[in-house]
Amino acid sequence: MEPRFANRTEAGRLLAEKLGKYADRNDVIVLGLPRGGVPVAFEVAKRLHAPLDVFIVRKLGVPGFEELAAGAIASGGVQVLNEDVMRAIPHAHETIELLIAREKTELQRREELYRQGRCAPEVRRRTIILVDDGLATGATMRAAVTALRQRGAARIVAAVPVGPWETCAEMKEMADETICLSAPKFFQAVGQHYQDFSQTSDAEVRELLSSAANPGAVESERQQHMMEVQIHAGSNLLFGNLTIPNNAHALVLFVHGSGSSRNSPRNQFVARTLNNGGLATLLFDLLTPEEEAIDLRTREHRFNINLLAERLVHATKWAKEQEPTRGFQIGYFGSSTGGAAALVAATEIPQLIGAVVSRGGRPDLAGDALQKVQAPTLLIVGGNDDIVIELNEMARDRMRCEVKLEIVAGATHLFEEPGALEQVAKLASDWFSLHLGPK
Repeated sequence: MEPRFANRTEAGRLLAEKLGKYADRNDVIVLGLPRGGVPVAFEVAKRLHAPLDVFIVRKLGVPGFEELAAGAIASGGVQVLNEDVMRAIPHAHETIELLIAREKTELQRREELYRQGRCAPEVRRRTIILVDDGLATGATMRAAVTALRQRGAARIVAAVPVGPWETCAEMKEMADETICLSAPKFFQAVGQHYQDFSQTSDAEVRELLSSAANPGAVESERQQHMMEVQIHAGSNLLFGNLTIPNNAHALVLFVHGSGSSRNSPRNQFVARTLNNGGLATLLFDLLTPEEEAIDLRTREHRFNINLLAERLVHATKWAKEQEPTRGFQIGYFGSSTGGAAALVAATEIPQLIGAVVSRGGRPDLAGDALQKVQAPTLLIVGGNDDIVIELNEMARDRMRCEVKLEIVAGATHLFEEPGALEQVAKLASDWFSLHLGPK
């Protein structure tokens, strides 16, 4: 089965096409179910010109049988209890009170984390478009619909890119309208329908909500200077997204280990931070679609450092030939095995590369090239990523250029912890600003 959606962004765009009748209406609010539903909802809200917020639901799992939901609590103090399950639980009311207290703490934490002081929207007598990245059992979506009913929503539209046929049919009985772009009868997991289904971080949720709440200057400027590009790399054609803020003087190329830099939500988050700091970015696919399909099965191309480095060199030379970026200084931002590819490429065209940053990278895989790197290099690793810390320390000790290792305390390999990805973006932005500053 071929994935239907490249990522959550594309899924949101396609979903918005089916919701066109709700565009430009002052009674519509788009609510995303965190975390994965928020990037989808962001695209829907942007295209419908509707406000975006989150609707947080916490399932009350039965102790010892956590997949069995005794109910749920949701934003706004709403409680939904499953009386059938309640009757089967010993000491049900005491148990539920403990579950509610525990989940309420997490719900409040997420409310504060995501909204950052912004008030929750009033849903009474409003049309609510409730968005997630997909349905499995549908338990969270059903709880959200029930909770919104209790809060007085006038109309509820459940909108998802994909879900099992049975679950989508059940949802049509609950919501006033259900949009499900794909509803296969044979369904295993939501993630199988996406090429990129990497986990959405708290940082991405906050950034998207903040961007939606302040849609003016930064976002409009970014869109004005964003273009899709095609890069010839020998006989292969690579696709990318080039963003050039006003007054940019330097360009950072992103190098993702699996080849899909432009579809990586974490790279996109870091790129937006760099754009806001006046740096241009190029997120591009180092692999062709055919190579990407093979790599998803075998992972062979993401460890082919020489191939990735060769593609990066082609992209760099392409950027130096384009009118908008011809005079820009160049930096590399590598992730995973892309960190090694960035370092190898930097040794092949040292006169062009002014700085390198590696996030959770494998610089050790650059081998003998480490001793030849001339560009100032920043290695960023999560504090709880023990093995990768050791590998980065070994690589650092072999390098002869200016090199610094930054360890983000409490972070794991993907920097999914609250505030971790922001720290990565800030460290990278500062490093590039220092070494790619105006000459």
